[in-house]
Amino acid sequence: MPGEVSDPRVMPAAAAGFSAGAEDYERGRPSYPADAVELLCRELGIGAGARVIDLAAGTGKLTRLLVATGADVVAVEPVAEMRERLVAQVPGVLVVNGTAERLEASDASVDAVTVAQAFHWFDAPVALAEIARVLRPGGGLGLVWNERDGREPWVAELSRLIRWNERGRWRVPYTVEVDWAARIEALGLPFGAVSRYDTTYRQPMDVDTLVARVLSTSYIAAQPVDARAELADEVRALVAGFDAPFDLPYQTVVYWCRREP
Repeated sequence: MPGEVSDPRVMPAAAAGFSAGAEDYERGRPSYPADAVELLCRELGIGAGARVIDLAAGTGKLTRLLVATGADVVAVEPVAEMRERLVAQVPGVLVVNGTAERLEASDASVDAVTVAQAFHWFDAPVALAEIARVLRPGGGLGLVWNERDGREPWVAELSRLIRWNERGRWRVPYTVEVDWAARIEALGLPFGAVSRYDTTYRQPMDVDTLVARVLSTSYIAAQPVDARAELADEVRALVAGFDAPFDLPYQTVVYWCRREP
């Protein structure tokens, strides 16, 4: 069945939305800035010979960048449609069905675990305990998010359109500006201090790509066709006067830490 996953802890909104929106996700979602990826690779020791798990890999937006380092990457993704896209986009990478809360990996067998644009979906205490289990002592965990930069007025209006739930329609699973360092450290799991790095990214856009970006949002992708079409029309109207290509700006946030012995 579309959106079917093997673990009931995957939120229904995620399963349904990412199942329906896999094509839009690949077309519309941004990559990650080079300095953020370089930092993760340097701080987590990701490179030739390193064993890496990329959790909730989606269509492989981060996976493909990690594979390019020569690391031995396993992409873990619970939604079948996302896995199909990932296999097509990142040929040769090992892609498995699984979740952060239940990994099919041996104890202390992995050098690094990465999570891009997805940690907010996890049952954090359970997922972090499982990540700690599979990481070797000294192994690294890296989290990264791209967040729309609402300092630009048109992006602020775009965010208002996307967050229709604030007018009582939909539920959003993710709130920006969460201090994940404090949350992780408060759990008392075997991780050292959590560091943070902030940077920016600009994604080249045309109108159709922007619409795909919006429709790929999980809680929007799961909505009825007429609701999605209404939102697409509003997005098109918002940027009707823009010359293509134009940039969608992001603020990118990276967190990383290491498993203690």
